[in-house]
Amino acid sequence: MTSETTTRIGEVIESSTTGFAAECYKLYGLPPLGSLVSVGGNEEETFGIVHHATTASVEPGRRPIARGRTETSEEDIYKNSPQLTQLLRSEFSALVVGHRDGQTIRHYLPSQPVRIHAFVHLCPPETVRRFSRSLGFLGLLTEAALPVPVEEVIAATLRLMARVHEDSAAFLVAAGRELATLLSDDYARLRAILGRLEV
Repeated sequence: MTSETTTRIGEVIESSTTGFAAECYKLYGLPPLGSLVSVGGNEEETFGIVHHATTASVEPGRRPIARGRTETSEEDIYKNSPQLTQLLRSEFSALVVGHRDGQTIRHYLPSQPVRIHAFVHLCPPETVRRFSRSLGFLGLLTEAALPVPVEEVIAATLRLMARVHEDSAAFLVAAGRELATLLSDDYARLRAILGRLEV
């Protein structure tokens, strides 16, 4: 996998066994909800699903103020106040859903959390395809306690993954069956997810 072209988008600023938070190198350079991201490389790699993102002031408790009263576009605000790129930062959080040990992808938690300042990459299509050949990661997603509705994250993840598979419909059918097994006692959640799976 290391031979594939990856996009480095940020750096880990908080880490735990089940997830990590990363600051983006570029303001508003956030990966989409449900994206597969990775940390590490060579022999070991940890995979996460993006479930939450924020853009806020770099100073805790200090909110940005409106600056566009006399500007004609949002772009003009940043052009005329270039310091804003230093005063604001974009961050996202990812739920750990698996790891790679050598060439083997495992859909369960790694033994160690990722390191602070480790580089975070947006996974290229081939990596997403290889990771999602097995749907074992859905168990970790369905059981997660997240700051956003889990149903939205699962649906967003599956929509993005379906786009990189040659047969998107077959992938979504397989995912639906896996979810039906995992959520056999929660039809309302299952229906909420399936209703959001249009690509």
